Amino acid sequence: MGKLGGSADAIGVPTVGVEEEFTLLDPYSGAVVPAAVEIIRECGYPTRVVAESMRFMVETRTPVCSNLAEVHDALSTMRRRVAEVASRHGTVAVATGVAPFGLPDPPLVTDEPRYNELAQRFPTAMRANGTCGCHVHVGVPARQVAVEALLRLRPWLPPLIALTANSPIWEGEVSGWASQRFILASRWPTLMPAPPAGSVEEYDQMVDQAVASGQALDTRSVYFLARLSPRYPTIEVRAADMSLTAEETVAYAGLVRALVSMAVDDAAAGRPVVPVRQELLRRSCRSAARAGLRGLVADPQTGRPVRSWELIDDMVTRVQPHLRAHGDEALVLSAINRLRAVGGGADRQRFLFLRAGSPAAFVAALATMTTGEPYGEYSLPRHPSGLWPGQAQRFSGS
Repeated sequence: MGKLGGSADAIGVPTVGVEEEFTLLDPYSGAVVPAAVEIIRECGYPTRVVAESMRFMVETRTPVCSNLAEVHDALSTMRRRVAEVASRHGTVAVATGVAPFGLPDPPLVTDEPRYNELAQRFPTAMRANGTCGCHVHVGVPARQVAVEALLRLRPWLPPLIALTANSPIWEGEVSGWASQRFILASRWPTLMPAPPAGSVEEYDQMVDQAVASGQALDTRSVYFLARLSPRYPTIEVRAADMSLTAEETVAYAGLVRALVSMAVDDAAAGRPVVPVRQELLRRSCRSAARAGLRGLVADPQTGRPVRSWELIDDMVTRVQPHLRAHGDEALVLSAINRLRAVGGGADRQRFLFLRAGSPAAFVAALATMTTGEPYGEYSLPRHPSGLWPGQAQRFSGS
C-alpha cells in the first residue's frame, strides 16, 4: 500500500492514516473462524484489506487522509465490505479488542514466513496474539522531530488507553479488565511505552538493541505503544483497542493527530519535556486498561489514583487549540461527550453481554455495533442518554 500518514499538508495540518483489526466469529457459538484468507481475497482491496497474524483476523487500512471526513468514509466503507463478505462465508466480523469466547490452542497462525517465525520465537505471546487494536499514523516532517514528539506523548498514553478500552469479555465471562487486549498483548516483551530517547540515534539504538537481545524478531515487532513507524514517515500510536464504531475510531484519530501536532509544536518551540518515570508510566497504562472510563487510574506523573475522566479532560483541554486549528474540535468533543454519557466500549460491551443471554445474541449485538446496521433480527438498544454511538449517525467531517 502507499504511505500511511505522510507529512503535513499545504496548510500545516498533518495527514493521518488508520489501521483497524477485526475478529471473525461463528454467529452461533462465538468461536473464532479461520476464514480470513478467503474473505480478504474476495474483498478485492489488496492494499486496503490485508492479513494479520491469525487466520481469524482481518486488517483494514485507510489511504493517506487529509481530514476526518476522508477517514470516516474509508473506515465505514471497509467495515461494511468486510462484514458483507464475511457473512457470505458464514462468519461475522466484529470490532472488539479480543475474541470474547477465547482462542484455540494451538493458535491459528497465518501461514506466512514472518508470522511462523514469530510463533517459533515467541510461543507464549503468539498463543494470545489474536487481539485487535487500532493504530493511528500521523505524518511528521522529520525523524528527529518525531523522536522529540514521542517524549511529549508519553504522559497521554494512559488516558488514551482508558478512553478506547473495548475488550472486557474474555473466555465467555466479564474479565474485570476494561481492556483485556492490553493484558494479553503485554506478553510481548516490547509492548510498553517507548523509553525516553532524545535523538534519532538513541532511538534507533534502542530498537536495534531490542532486536539484538531477542526481545523482538525485527524492527516491525518492537511494539512500543507509540513509536516511529518502521515503514512510513509517521508517528504510529498503537495504544488503543479496536473501537466498537467507526465514528469512535474517527474521533480517536482526530484526537491522536492533535496530540502529535501539539507535541511537534512544543518540540519546535523548545518547551521542556515533562519527565515521566518509565515504571510509573507502565503502571499507569496497566491501571487504565483495568479501569477504562469507570474507575481510578494511577496518575502517570505522581502515581496517585485519579478518575479516568480527570486525565482525559486534562488531555482534551491541552489539545483543544490544535483540534480547533485542524477543524476537528466539534467532532471530537461531541464524540467524547457522548462517551461520557453512554459509556466507553467496555461499558457497552458489558451491558450487551449481560443483556444478551447467549453467545449468538452477543455476537449479533457486536456485529450491529460494528457497522451501525442491524444484524439479523438484532436492533440497537436505546439508552437513557440517547442513541448508542454508531446508530444511523454520520459525521459531516472537518
